[in-house]
Amino acid sequence: MKYKRILLKLSGESLAGEKENGYDEKILLSFAKQIKQLHSKGVQVAIVIGGGNLFRGLSGTDAGIDRATGDTMGMLATIMNGLALQNFIESQGVPTRVMTSISMEEVAEPYIRRRAIRHLEKGRIVIFSGGTGMPYFTTDSGGAIRSIEIHADILAKGTKVDGIYDKDPMKYEDAKKYDEISYEEAIVKNLKVMDATALSLCRENKMPIIVFDATKEGNMLKLVEGYKIGTIVK
Repeated sequence: MKYKRILLKLSGESLAGEKENGYDEKILLSFAKQIKQLHSKGVQVAIVIGGGNLFRGLSGTDAGIDRATGDTMGMLATIMNGLALQNFIESQGVPTRVMTSISMEEVAEPYIRRRAIRHLEKGRIVIFSGGTGMPYFTTDSGGAIRSIEIHADILAKGTKVDGIYDKDPMKYEDAKKYDEISYEEAIVKNLKVMDATALSLCRENKMPIIVFDATKEGNMLKLVEGYKIGTIVK
């Protein structure tokens, strides 16, 4: 395996599949089976998951909700997604722990960095939910922070698109895909890979990023085996 410890960043929207919101059981099962493949190869997998399929903090401001309150609601949505994903991963016989930056001990373990690393070393999948625990930060920033804290080999961002393009490939047929791009280019060109805070954190700590299509069966395994899929940011 090229990567022995990865931080897998999954968007909440990806869990909805073709639906506008909520959950697509087929997608959850697909993710669970792919994660099981990685686990069977001895790869240590940590996951940060978004909450956009249930609630987005920024969308709440349009409805008159205070930004800090909206972001807190979004963080709670990520915990719900973490529990849902845990259920599907454990249905595949893989031990999983949900850790949250927001205290709710009856639901999930509190996030403690050394404990999280110990879970990984013992062969457990660790799902980091609750974002950073603070408003005004996206789950992309949370993924960048956690990947650095646990000393992951790479931050793998799974989306519905097979990489980074110069413009939206869903809208423009002539969109150009990048195989590799620098942090600086991604920030300056505002390519919407991740928010600028997340990209800056990864650049400062030399954390490589791969953006790939997580909904395609087998892509997660190809990624850790070193196949060239998606787009790498470094």
